[in-house]
Formats: sequence, structure tokens, C-alpha cells
Amino acid sequence: MRIISGKYKGKRLIAPAKLPVRPTTDFAKEALFNILNNQFYFDEITVLDLFSGTGNISFEFASRGVNDITAVDGNAGCIKYISKIKDELDFPIKPVKSDVFAYLEKTNQTADIIFADPPYDFTDEQFMRIVTLVDENNLLNEEGTLIIEHSKHTDLSKCNGFIEQRKYGGSAFSFFEFE
Repeated sequence: MRIISGKYKGKRLIAPAKLPVRPTTDFAKEALFNILNNQFYFDEITVLDLFSGTGNISFEFASRGVNDITAVDGNAGCIKYISKIKDELDFPIKPVKSDVFAYLEKTNQTADIIFADPPYDFTDEQFMRIVTLVDENNLLNEEGTLIIEHSKHTDLSKCNGFIEQRKYGGSAFSFFEFE
């Protein structure tokens, strides 16, 4: 895994092999950040990274100048790794060990971008629950975006707030906005 752009452009990070993760590919990540770069000023936004795994997406946001990032994952090893890299690179990331659904149910934290990368074998109901919790709990700031990464075979177009889907290899990103 590597950081594609920003202060640490080109930096390679090696996560422990035993972590139960599937990091976003560099190809998909580069495409995603090309889209976001045209919509947001990174130094002015807050990010909530759900199912953060290795912290790949959080590290990319931090390298590009985002100063307020919360990374949530239920795996202690993932949170330990994110904390280690955050300290080494002095990234403004707050790692939180929590079940993501429990976190979404109790938090009042809002963000400009909420990125969720749940397991690809999630059911439609589990994906829908992420969208519903973000929407009903008003967790997006005005003009904010929820992005869910999933298999290209998953269709989230029937979920409330769906805007578009972009496919990159075996992965896809679905984008959501709410009133």
C-alpha cells in the first residue's frame, strides 16, 4: 500500500499480514481522490473513515492536508496499526476501536466526507443500514458526501440519497448525499 499524493506522496506502508483487511487498490484510490479533489478543499474538511482497516484511506486524506480524521474499526490490530502510523507520520487521525454500527448509532460527530469500506460480503440490509444511520442521525455536514466502497456486483442505487456509482476493476464506489 502506498500514499498516492500530498506530503507523503510515494510513501510505502506495510501493514501486518495478519490483519483481516482488503485495502483499496491504488488504482481505485487514485480515481476516488481525483473525484474528491474537484469537490472539496482538503484542508477545510472533516472525514469519518468507517471500517478503516489498515487506515489506507485515512492516511491518504491526512497526506493531502485534512486536519480532522476519525478512523473507526472493530479490530484491535487495525487500530493499533493506524495509531502507530499516525504517530510516526504525525497525522491528525483519531483511531476509534468500535463496532461501526454501534458507533454510528451513538455518535453526534458530523463530517464532510464519510467513507465506508465494509466487507464485500455484506448483505444488502447491512449496506442499507450504513446509509440509513448516516442519514437519520444527520452525520453529514451540509453538502457532505457518503461514499461506500463495495464489490462491483453490489447495487446500492435503491438506497436513499444515492447519486452515482463508479466502478474500478472489481471495486465500486457508491456516492450518497442527503437533504
